[in-house]
Amino acid sequence: MHFSSRTEYGVKAMLDLALHYGEGPVPLRAIAGRQSVSEHYLEQLMGALRKAGLVASARGAQGGYELAREPGSITVGDVVRALEGPIAPLPCVEEDGRAHCDEIARCVARTVWVRLRSSMEEVLDSTTFADLCQKALQQRNTGDSFMYYI
Repeated sequence: MHFSSRTEYGVKAMLDLALHYGEGPVPLRAIAGRQSVSEHYLEQLMGALRKAGLVASARGAQGGYELAREPGSITVGDVVRALEGPIAPLPCVEEDGRAHCDEIARCVARTVWVRLRSSMEEVLDSTTFADLCQKALQQRNTGDSFMYYI
């Protein structure tokens, strides 16, 4: 199972804003440059994040985006839901699962999907952007970085 690039780049943008929390609005161009993401694409993501109440925007020369709440009160799960919708590996384990399947009461395999959804929600909802900021700062301070080899 994969999340889309919307989630990947949305989490990157939110982490960028969390790392600059309290400094005022951050221009979209700055986020796009630091995260190597198209400014136009980020604009679309920010619209969804703003609608979900996760970011606030300011217009003008000193405008940009900032977190609507402190980093410790926003989870990765909040961002995933804002950009992707419900966290569920299959439609039958969403809140309105019965609308997708008539066999829910007799489906033994569904128990696996429910457990998977619960595990995903637990990880995503227990990881805040304050947690990610702390990890990012630790990496920066120790010089740790990930290397990927093919």
